[in-house]
Amino acid sequence: MITAFRTTICGIEELPGHREAGVSHVLSILDPGWPVPEAFGVFGAHRKLELRFHDVIEQDVHGMLPPREAHVAEFLAFGRGLMTGSTAGTHLLVHCHAGVSRSTAALALMLAQARPQVPAIDIFREVLQIRPQAWPNLRIIEMGDRLLQRNGDLVAAVHELYRAKLVARPELAREMRDGGRGREVAGAPAHRSQDVLSDAGTPLKNAPK
Repeated sequence: MITAFRTTICGIEELPGHREAGVSHVLSILDPGWPVPEAFGVFGAHRKLELRFHDVIEQDVHGMLPPREAHVAEFLAFGRGLMTGSTAGTHLLVHCHAGVSRSTAALALMLAQARPQVPAIDIFREVLQIRPQAWPNLRIIEMGDRLLQRNGDLVAAVHELYRAKLVARPELAREMRDGGRGREVAGAPAHRSQDVLSDAGTPLKNAPK
């Protein structure tokens, strides 16, 4: 584990299954206008940051609120709070609608912030261990890379994750392009790098959302 505390990623439908997991901190990412999940009413005491934006990677998508740098700065500040004092008993749960795109990008950046000495490729290996179906939102990673001053290494590493997923499931390329996420596919290197994400071939259980 990269962090000294427990981490979980899930989608909305999975939240009830974590009500007795001792969750102490929640990063909740929801579409604008979506109701607060009822499951939180039966969670124990916890600190929660709720953010609302759509799962898109471009600035101008009609009717959609894209992730903004202010959103990324907010959850990074929330992450810094986890590292102050003892982490004993800390359990961070990050969720979005499907637990595939926004939440996995957010956790990757929080891990990168917590352990800046860890290579970017290892950050995404950790995310895949936690959530094998991860396909992190590129726009969020790009903004986080700038805020954390990683000089593009997080962006390069997430493209390697996309490449590994596309090797396992070539048909996913069309699905991503049709969903307005062609930049994620276009930036994935065609060759296999020396840093292979061994778990990236796990099929997506949910499309990014």
